Amino acid sequence: MDYILIDLDGTLTNPKEGITKSVQYALRSKNVFIDDLDSLTKHIGPPLREGFMKFYGFTEEEAEEVVEKYREYYREQGINENEVYDGIESLLTRLKQAGKYLIVATSKPEEFAIKVLESFHLDHYFDDICGATLDGSRDNKEAVIRYALEKNSITALDRVVMVGDRKFDVLGAKAFGIASIGVLYGFGSEEELVEAGADRIAATVDEVYDIIINL
Repeated sequence: MDYILIDLDGTLTNPKEGITKSVQYALRSKNVFIDDLDSLTKHIGPPLREGFMKFYGFTEEEAEEVVEKYREYYREQGINENEVYDGIESLLTRLKQAGKYLIVATSKPEEFAIKVLESFHLDHYFDDICGATLDGSRDNKEAVIRYALEKNSITALDRVVMVGDRKFDVLGAKAFGIASIGVLYGFGSEEELVEAGADRIAATVDEVYDIIINL
C-alpha cells in the first residue's frame, strides 16, 4: 500500500474530553442536561448534525444550532482537551521512512483538524490533511475520502488503505473499493468494525504498522 488515509479522532488522538464536553455544552443550549460524559462518546466519529437529530430528535435547523454551540466551546477549549495516543509519532515516522504517502481523512472540520495536528507537531508527517467543511457540504467519511482521493489525484485504488476506529471509516473505504484497517484502541468495538467489513483489525498502534507493511 502506497497511500495511507488515516482518521484523526480515535485513531491518531484521543479527543474524548474535548468532544464530550463540547457536546455537553451544546446540548445544554436546548435544555438537554447530561452529566455522564462517557455516554457522549457515541458522537466521536460520525457527523455531529446526524447524531444530534438521531439521538435527541432535533430538526435539521435545531441540529445546526447545536452544532454551532458545540463549535463555540470546541474552538475555545475543547480543541485543547486532547492527547496523542502512545506510539503514534513512532508509527508515522516509520511509515514515512517506508516511503508511504500519508493523508489525514477526518470528518472533523478541516480547519480544526489542521489546528489539532499543528498543536501536537504532527502535521509535518502528512502529505495532506483532508477534513469536513463547516457548512456541511462535506461532512461524512465517504465525502471526505472522495475529496482526499481527487485532491491528491489518486487513481490506483488498490494501493490505498483507510485506517480508522469506527464503522464510518470502513464503510467510507468500501464505497470506493479500497482496503480498510479497523483499530481497537479508539471508540469503535471489534464487533462494529467486523460487521462493517474491515479487511484487517489492529489491536494496537504497532499492529497498524505491521498490517500496512504486509498488505
